[in-house]
Amino acid sequence: MTTTDAATSDRAATRTLRIGTRGSVLATTQAGTVRDALIEAGHPAELVIITTKGDKSQAPVETIGVGVFTAELREALADGRVDVAVHSYKDLPTAQEPSFTIAAVPPREDPRDALVARDRLVLGELPAGSRIGTSAPRRASQLRALGLGLEVLPLRGNLDTRVGKVHSGELDAVVVARAGLARVGRLDEVTEALDPVQMLPAPAQGALAVECRSEDTDLVSVLAELDDPATRAAVVAERAVLAELEAGCTAPVGALAEVVESLDDDGRTVWELSVRGAAAAVDGSEVLRASVVGTIDDPAGLGRAVARDLLDRGARDLMTERTEPDPARGDADD
Repeated sequence: MTTTDAATSDRAATRTLRIGTRGSVLATTQAGTVRDALIEAGHPAELVIITTKGDKSQAPVETIGVGVFTAELREALADGRVDVAVHSYKDLPTAQEPSFTIAAVPPREDPRDALVARDRLVLGELPAGSRIGTSAPRRASQLRALGLGLEVLPLRGNLDTRVGKVHSGELDAVVVARAGLARVGRLDEVTEALDPVQMLPAPAQGALAVECRSEDTDLVSVLAELDDPATRAAVVAERAVLAELEAGCTAPVGALAEVVESLDDDGRTVWELSVRGAAAAVDGSEVLRASVVGTIDDPAGLGRAVARDLLDRGARDLMTERTEPDPARGDADD
């Protein structure tokens, strides 16, 4: 370590890092994993609760605007109330904000969607007419496209509220992010982790974004210790699909990127990135899918290639036609 590196490390270690987070159980649990990792690495840290517009409003996310769960956290970063913000990555706008740096993308939770159903039923066992709740047009469209005759209903509230509607008998099942249940220790309630062939997850689902001010270069270096390159590559590719489609986080778009092992022309093992994308009509009448495998060194390019394939086949018109209002709102990674 150079003298400069040592001085940087010493300065970072002597201050208690204030980590901004939303106040829900899920959000504080997620931010708590970052706090604990920093403390374990020798950097004192504490959580600071920030209330966001999305927490204060029961209106649909799409009517409140982009960044409903992230804007206030970024404001707290900008004005110095916190040093670090922890976001559910899928809630961040796709446009990069130069004032802030995503210094770390920690290892991702399983990105699949999860079914929580009465009587421990899996999706294929739910009788036609069963009431299934979901907060996302993406999930609603893919559920309807399966042709199972389910009644797909909008779903409000945090993770507890959503799952509680199954336990109370109000709904037969709900679909939520498996990552959220994993982080709060409730995987035993999952009756089926949905195969991406049936239900392609939201771009960046299950991933966290650890953000700080770009000018705080010492802190960027400290937080970078938490970064997982494979997760970052996957998230960059998935969000590139979303950005190229010019779709927001509530659009009926799914994307999943995975690092896969392959062989080159000389028979040597190489690592590549497999990227899948889907765009749908919310009524489930049509789902377009595309995929590509390529070098892990250009994740954004692979994501854009998938999106362009979808656009060439009419994805933009598909997403804007045959849609319906979705009054649900909820927690990040719900």
